[in-house]
Amino acid sequence: MRARRGIRPLAALATLAVAGMLATISLVPAAPVPSVFAAGEDTVSPPEGQTIEVADGVAAQEVSQESYTAATGSQTLIAGGTNVDWAKLVLIDGDWPVTEENVTFMMRWMRQENGADNWFNRNNPLNNGQGSGGGSGLGSYATLVDAAYYAAENLKSGRYPAVDAALVAGTSADATAQAIWASPWASSHYGYGTHWSSRPYEVIEAPAEAWGR
Repeated sequence: MRARRGIRPLAALATLAVAGMLATISLVPAAPVPSVFAAGEDTVSPPEGQTIEVADGVAAQEVSQESYTAATGSQTLIAGGTNVDWAKLVLIDGDWPVTEENVTFMMRWMRQENGADNWFNRNNPLNNGQGSGGGSGLGSYATLVDAAYYAAENLKSGRYPAVDAALVAGTSADATAQAIWASPWASSHYGYGTHWSSRPYEVIEAPAEAWGR
């Protein structure tokens, strides 16, 4: 009987020791699991300090930088059919920036050549002799699309470097106007500005057949 009473204190001590260990374990906070998601992102990124190696045979994919702005823009302008559209088409054909100042210059220039209401006269808004069959600028083109192409070609021919440079800058309609006045485009030189209007321009549509539509 005494031997049985001696075992009970030992068992009690063992039970208390196990309970203490469990309590200690439960009190230790769990280590945080590193997150591989950045705030506000839904893609996985490696934890800090971790690197990713790519096999030598794997080539990086190149992203095409080709632009279709000119082609798409041209078709949109042809469909629009106005004098503003034609002015922008010349700028696109000449690879000049389509800025507000460049468009304003083109619109004023077209108005001085053929007037506003009849800007599409002979499908030759700038009375351009190149490619129109009329060296004096009185020739005609099959369509306004052709006229835009030849206008840009003539301006970039090297005969009008100051005009080309001003259009490349695209920052001043007045500066480009002064360049065209001083050029051999018109024998009158537009009176060096006295025969040049800076009033607001009107947006006028040309007949569909003038565009070849």
